[in-house]
Amino acid sequence: MDQRQEVLAQWAADQIEQLYQHIIPAQMVTVSGDASFRRYFRINYQQNGIEKSWIAVDAPPEHENSRQFVDIAKLWSSKGVKVPTVLAFDEPQGYMLLEDFGDVLLHPELTAEAANSLYKSSIDSLIELQQLPKSDNIPNYDRALLDREMALFPDWLCEKHLCLTLSSQDKAMLKDVFETLAKSALGQTQVVVHRDYHSRNLMVCKANAPRHNEDFIGIIDFQDAVYGALTYDLVSLLKDCYIQWPREQVLAWLQYFKDHSLQCAGLSQQQLIRDFDLMGMQRHLKAAGIFARLSLRDGKHGYLEDVPRTCDYILQTARLYPEFSAFAAWLETTFIPALNKKAAA
Repeated sequence: MDQRQEVLAQWAADQIEQLYQHIIPAQMVTVSGDASFRRYFRINYQQNGIEKSWIAVDAPPEHENSRQFVDIAKLWSSKGVKVPTVLAFDEPQGYMLLEDFGDVLLHPELTAEAANSLYKSSIDSLIELQQLPKSDNIPNYDRALLDREMALFPDWLCEKHLCLTLSSQDKAMLKDVFETLAKSALGQTQVVVHRDYHSRNLMVCKANAPRHNEDFIGIIDFQDAVYGALTYDLVSLLKDCYIQWPREQVLAWLQYFKDHSLQCAGLSQQQLIRDFDLMGMQRHLKAAGIFARLSLRDGKHGYLEDVPRTCDYILQTARLYPEFSAFAAWLETTFIPALNKKAAA
């Protein structure tokens, strides 16, 4: 163990002994890290027929805003949204003790046979989330943030990772694309947005009475929530950077959302599809840039494996809408060849 992990282990053990009398937890084991600086550990207890487990989180305060996570968790949980209960929190050290939602991520469960049911359950949970009112600690997904996110694509992926030199014409073309995408996002119905509502941040959880009396989709990693476009989390889920489905199936799940969400009242199917597609382009531009930044800045090179799929989403959407014809042509003739060349090297 490193020093922070040792301190976290003792702190978590102390919290558990205070919360659950006569329970001394076993050694802490690593669960995972993620794209941030957070680390997750599981603590198990099994004795005299009693089995319990908890998740201990190391979130260095100089890098992570754990207060935001805790505040959102408490608010959403009180409204019935299925997020882990925060059992203990040490803000100065950046330590948390959370309810354990298990270790079954949505992603590996998405087989051809199970996907339809799991996606519908995930959409049902998303609809619950989108019905929450805006709270003071949830910032607006405003134009400045949308623009900063899209700028990650030319800055980190094109110029830094692929070493592309963007001409003034290229930059003007991208500026027009970003303008169209930002206007589309801001013109949509605004709701609470998780911002990373995808298959690696959703858990397939078993019933855990008395809190949960049936199987459910558990939501994690929500500290970056904002108040933004209706289709943003749908894109994260259905045009997932980590798994891809045929468009016909994606549109069927989009129809399921429209049929069950009150937020879609008065919205035509054609408009919903366009909003969804354009929001997807914005998100995938951001995600592709972040994957390059994670590799170049943080040494997390595994995310580069997801760049081709993410950029394929961008190209396929650009081909669907005439206003992006110049962008599609640039992707096909300049960007994709450069991406393929880099991957081959």
